[in-house]
Amino acid sequence: MAWANEDLKAHFEEIAELMEISEEDRYRVRAYQRAAEAIGVAHADLSTLPRGELTSVKGIGDSMAAKIAQYLDEGRIDLLEELRTKVPAGVRELTRVPGLGPKTAMMIHHELGVDSVESLQRAIDGQQLRHLPGLGAKMEEKLRGTIERMGAKSDDRTPAADALPIAEELCAGLAELSQAHRVAYAGSLRRMSETVGDIDVLVAAADAAPVHAALRTSDLVRQVLAAGQRKTSVITARGLQADLRVVDPDAWGAAMVYFTGSKAHNIRIRERAVRRGLTLNEYGLFERPAEGRAEAEPGSERADAEPGEGRAAAEPGDDRPAEEADAGAATGAMVASRDEADVYAALDLAWIAPTLREDTGEVEAAADGALPRIVTEADLCGDLHAHSDWSGDGKEPLESLTTAVASRGWQYWAVSDHAIGLPMNGLDAAGFARRREALAALGDAAGVVVLDSVELNIAEDGKLDFDDDILAEFDWCVAAVHTLLDRDEAAQTERVLQAIMSPHVNAIGHLTGRKIGKRPGFDIDLEAVLQACEETGTALEINGSPRRLDLREEDIRRALDAGVMLTIDTDAHTLGDLDNARWGALHAQRAWVTPDRVLNCQPVETVRAFVADKRERQG
Repeated sequence: MAWANEDLKAHFEEIAELMEISEEDRYRVRAYQRAAEAIGVAHADLSTLPRGELTSVKGIGDSMAAKIAQYLDEGRIDLLEELRTKVPAGVRELTRVPGLGPKTAMMIHHELGVDSVESLQRAIDGQQLRHLPGLGAKMEEKLRGTIERMGAKSDDRTPAADALPIAEELCAGLAELSQAHRVAYAGSLRRMSETVGDIDVLVAAADAAPVHAALRTSDLVRQVLAAGQRKTSVITARGLQADLRVVDPDAWGAAMVYFTGSKAHNIRIRERAVRRGLTLNEYGLFERPAEGRAEAEPGSERADAEPGEGRAAAEPGDDRPAEEADAGAATGAMVASRDEADVYAALDLAWIAPTLREDTGEVEAAADGALPRIVTEADLCGDLHAHSDWSGDGKEPLESLTTAVASRGWQYWAVSDHAIGLPMNGLDAAGFARRREALAALGDAAGVVVLDSVELNIAEDGKLDFDDDILAEFDWCVAAVHTLLDRDEAAQTERVLQAIMSPHVNAIGHLTGRKIGKRPGFDIDLEAVLQACEETGTALEINGSPRRLDLREEDIRRALDAGVMLTIDTDAHTLGDLDNARWGALHAQRAWVTPDRVLNCQPVETVRAFVADKRERQG
């Protein structure tokens, strides 16, 4: 999505949220929510459209177009600024707590002065909430449990999905410079952590000054925090800090290893270097002199610092100790530095994918030649969870989705529209029958098999939307919890287990219901779920939506250990959402998932056999 569209979508969502908190007319709130949705699925970069053509975007009328134009021309929306002055920032933070609606959040703020999750926690500890109208002790304890799952303190980290477009734009701009030999982002974003603290950008250039100057004067930058000869730190236009380091082209590989991290991974390979009489830092892998070392031993204060953090600066914007101003001055001969693979090879290691660099056994596996061939997006043969415009929240017709799937080289996709159990215009049995006729007319369009599928809602008692005779008509069924996410572990586990026992439920989607940065996943007895999945032949989904990435990384590892089959799905609601396959695959890599453990890395015949096997087991 173009940056302007992303910003506008976020601003219109904020307007709707602030209106809801202010208890404005719900139809007006919904109008801004619909406008945000329209911007989110718009194919055009709104910043490139003539202002008079903004209403050509489906779902954008004159009023919304005027606000879009104001933002594009002036960088602000008057209505948003007005609403921000009316609603305290702390109240908005409180509405991020699941189960705490806008009206209640405003009341708690007015009555108790609560303006953050931390102060809400203190109010709960002091039993202050139970005395407020409409709350009580039960609600107070419920909120306590929710905050414990969230973590009482916000860590100000940004979902990787929000950071990546910013990093890619920064890199694209710097790559246009004639001085830039190589440009890439590093750090936790390159490792594809779920959230990031900031963005690390590396540029290989012999002349650093023009590169730093280009970033400082970029339209993508709101504020310059520090500017030195080796490092520039800025706040981007979208509020995220970015740190630029310019390195010698010959040191590119070593710098990428160092600044990609993780801290624990770096310590492990530095230890390996020391044992071989070598020293490894961001400038290269060197022979180690008998006396004097250019870096601290592994485990020292400097070695323990996260890449780019925790070290005194020799100058503003330079995060290295002063004694390192002359890189390599106290080291021996260079062994390797130009490419990452060379650095790893000189340590007798296979190259290690960034997504594995968390000190979870990857160094030992690389030394033994035992690194797995982890799954990639290219391994996917199809998508087993995507939505069309046949149900309420899908945006695209079957034909365009099928064409898009074919363009990706996929062999099949499952059109998994919502059933009637959700209040989003889900389909009833008759609706699915009509859709089945449309699928028959579509045929194997563009050489793609379209599986007749449904996303079922798992009710509080574990029941599904349809009886077995109707479910038996589908090629593939994914079931998921969408409502009553605040139930306790026992209740959530039981409802999911009931769904797993159905002979027609082939996969459980987004198991914990989490949304990164917004909502923690609900508690569930994972061991019981894994055992049931393994015994019945039910898959667990890795939902590739970058806001979900559910299963969690640690849960994926446990699923692998339990022998449970996985799927990597996009949960697409728009054509752009098919890109979620990338996020799902990268997330799976962090758990060491291999293609043979992912059902939709197999041909469609294997998928059909998987379905038939469960029906035979459970039928």
